[in-house]
Amino acid sequence: MKDDKQAMDANSSAADSIADSVDEYLQTLGNEDAREQRYYSQEQPFSADEMTRLVNEERLNELLAQSDAFLSTLNGEIKDFDE
Repeated sequence: MKDDKQAMDANSSAADSIADSVDEYLQTLGNEDAREQRYYSQEQPFSADEMTRLVNEERLNELLAQSDAFLSTLNGEIKDFDE
């Protein structure tokens, strides 16, 4: 029974937090300066060590290779389209 009450309190707290966030967002909609400040306040600078820990270098290299291949194919298609 105690666990149920704790779960309900946690859900209520999360709902309050979401409601507060939505309310705050709605209040900033009409205020361009507040909206811009809110946007930039969400940016988080990462140190080189954090980036190294967060980025999967192998997967990043795979994605870069795929994008290079896609762009090469697209470039060829565009050249063929002109002819």
